[in-house]
Amino acid sequence: MMSLRTAASAFSTLSTLSAFSALVGITSLAAPAHAAEAKQPASYSNPVLSGFHADPSICRVGGDYYLATSSFEYFPGVPIFHSKDLVHWRQIGHALTLASQLNLTHTRSSQGIYAPTLRCHDGVFYMVTTNMEGGGAFYVHTRDPAGEWSEPVWLNDPAFAMDPSLFFDDDGKVYYTRHGGGEHGGVYQAEIDLKAGKLLEQPRLVWSGTGGVWPEGPHLYKHDGQYYLLISEGGTSYNHSLTMARSPSPMGPYTAYAGNPVITHRGHPELPLQAIGHGDLVQTPEGKWWMPLLGIRPVEQKHHLGRETMLTPVAWNKDGWLTVNSGQPLALEMSGAGLPPAAPWPAQPVRDEFDAPRLALHWTQLRGPGDGLWSLSECAGHLRLKGSSVTMNDIAQPAFIARRQEHMRMRAATQLEFQPAAASEAAGLVLRQNEKNYYELRITGAPRRRLELVERVQGVTTLKGSAELPAGPVVLQVESWPDHYVFSFGSGSGPFKPVGSLPTAPLSSEAAGGFTGVFIGMYAEGAKPRQAMPAADFAWFDYQPVEK
Repeated sequence: MMSLRTAASAFSTLSTLSAFSALVGITSLAAPAHAAEAKQPASYSNPVLSGFHADPSICRVGGDYYLATSSFEYFPGVPIFHSKDLVHWRQIGHALTLASQLNLTHTRSSQGIYAPTLRCHDGVFYMVTTNMEGGGAFYVHTRDPAGEWSEPVWLNDPAFAMDPSLFFDDDGKVYYTRHGGGEHGGVYQAEIDLKAGKLLEQPRLVWSGTGGVWPEGPHLYKHDGQYYLLISEGGTSYNHSLTMARSPSPMGPYTAYAGNPVITHRGHPELPLQAIGHGDLVQTPEGKWWMPLLGIRPVEQKHHLGRETMLTPVAWNKDGWLTVNSGQPLALEMSGAGLPPAAPWPAQPVRDEFDAPRLALHWTQLRGPGDGLWSLSECAGHLRLKGSSVTMNDIAQPAFIARRQEHMRMRAATQLEFQPAAASEAAGLVLRQNEKNYYELRITGAPRRRLELVERVQGVTTLKGSAELPAGPVVLQVESWPDHYVFSFGSGSGPFKPVGSLPTAPLSSEAAGGFTGVFIGMYAEGAKPRQAMPAADFAWFDYQPVEK
């Protein structure tokens, strides 16, 4: 990115989204609802992006903010969000939408695309990241963050290149910054030629951090003539923290801030937000500083929604160091002082009728685009899944389309028409954490089909409930509370019938491992090798938050 002072004034004449759109060719970004009535909010709620939206990185163009988050083994990769006020975010696309951009074949869960960095310079957006099991560090670019991005530009970095970032200096030089050297490594940096797509030197160690494990997620900034490194230390769980160092030169040597860490919630289990860290900086046109960063909302020391995007005010103190939230812990409710005027987007519909030519942006798959595994056109007004021999247990690509669980209290439901032809075939509703930990409410069985509630925990699959099914379509439903899920089904005009209840804890990162959160969606599986199975036709899918 540009220096912070330069970035603050960049595109200052572009006071509206339409002006910026004319500059870079964006045509698909609608204005927020009730913009004319907007006022600065008295407060806002954390998280600002709930559910699995980890490792946020931000850039600003005029009065518009853009944010990218991690995606790991899910496809498309790196969701891109847009906001006018830093609080209300709407997904506008993905940076990695093509198989040629994102090779996730046989990628293990919680591998794949780690923390991205999003930057904008001279009207071009850059997203730099690492495919951990698919080629290393690369970047893509575009003039329209809601549109298609370039093919990957792979970097000539032979080392373990995690959490890369870009910094655009005032003199035209661009720096590539990343973690390196393992958990006790540090921050490595090199000058990069973005036009040529190559590093001009091998990255070298510029700061080792303050001694915490995994000095990672580095971002380089320039403020009042000094260069600042902001990094995460202590691992990405309950010991997470943010630390800073500065130097008169971008390549160091760097001096650590005596007041480090600038923010951490470790040692305070009573706080509702935990694992605070991995932040990025942005300045509003009015000169206020803000930081999106990740955190979790544990339930009895376990979090199943994943690492979420939080927001906090920051400021530079008299000694030129960063103060986060006036030195106080982050809270669920925060003061809105210094925020832009509120600009909420129209509410998303509860029901997806699958009547559009493309899947909505919140839908995701595992490890690839799923060519041949699904269709929106073969059965009009339905999402058709065509199961294969790949199952939800396999490190491969099943017929699976799901969305993030974003709320502790919510209801999800889908209407499914499916008639298995063999005992191995199944389709239904799935709540996935990874291959070894998921819940299914499924239709299976032949010649007489039945409903099953299946629990898979630590690789052990157990039948937890079953029911006979009448002919015709069936509605599968799950309701969630912070500590448990309740499953039910319905057919015809009769009432819903309970099937069972399962705890949320086994799907938490503490129990299941990994860096993601629960995905709720639809799946089909169980075909014999090289044989087709009957299609599973989903007429609609509801996702309805119950909490505010």
